Amino acid sequence: MELKTKINLYIPTLNAGSLWPAVLEGIISQTVEIEKKIIIDSGSTDDTLSSPYIREFEILKVDKNDFDHGGTRQLAVETFPNADFYVFLTQDAILAHPDAIANLVKHFESNPALGMVYGRQLPHKGAKELEAHARIFNYPSTSQTRGMEDATKYGIKTISCSNSFAAYRRTAFEVAGGFPSGSILGEDVIIAGQMLLKGWRKGYIADAQVYHSHDYSLKEEFKRYFDIGVFHADNKWIFDHFGRAESEGMKYLKSEISYLLKHNWLLLPKSGCSLLAKWLGYKAGLLHDQIPLHFNQSFSMHRRFWNPSK
Repeated sequence: MELKTKINLYIPTLNAGSLWPAVLEGIISQTVEIEKKIIIDSGSTDDTLSSPYIREFEILKVDKNDFDHGGTRQLAVETFPNADFYVFLTQDAILAHPDAIANLVKHFESNPALGMVYGRQLPHKGAKELEAHARIFNYPSTSQTRGMEDATKYGIKTISCSNSFAAYRRTAFEVAGGFPSGSILGEDVIIAGQMLLKGWRKGYIADAQVYHSHDYSLKEEFKRYFDIGVFHADNKWIFDHFGRAESEGMKYLKSEISYLLKHNWLLLPKSGCSLLAKWLGYKAGLLHDQIPLHFNQSFSMHRRFWNPSK
């Protein structure tokens, strides 16, 4: 694929682990030309920065204690801003085919109203049933675009997206104010919402794919959803413009039960415990400002977020 535009790729890292070689190989094998490949490393102590492929990347180092989901990505863009499209990956997202990035960004040229797009996430090979269902539910096989006019139909799902594999049009990115600093997570959802409020559209591209999934424990599910609750409580404008999240929880519950009845009904008790952990975590997160700091720190996946000196 030949584009007349420049693409930069950004990927935050911290001890990337066993999937990292496959992530790098997937990036190097892409058919579309990438102007700059940027790693933003937060102090890895493993082999993350020693791969032979690293020579093809620019390395931006930040202190581990200064990492911020939005602020660190924004720093990377500001350090390497010269591109028309900004592509983001996470260190555990493996591009599924050589045309993955090309398939993602080509829609910008055919649809000038698109401000951002994100790709389909497939479960990692060998993923367990609950892990696989989460990806099947959230990342369907049909592409779609959404704008503000869709908020009444889709509610908060209107701005669902993921920086595990996403691309942004530079002009829309700047109009929306870039990634915010100080958010516990959800920098991608914030900028997507701001883009839609300013008249841009968001696209989901089903044929641009990565392998990316997680096998969370019950404790990790609680913590993850606690942080999502904190995010929503701290960004009430999302509820004001796009609605709340509770209805999506019921849809997920019905979908997971149906999926397990077909694939492994013995996991239904584990599914019930997992969904309860998510619900309790989310509700606690919504009320985090009424919870003592030390409990918030214990409940969260992002302990440094609660550091008073942060």
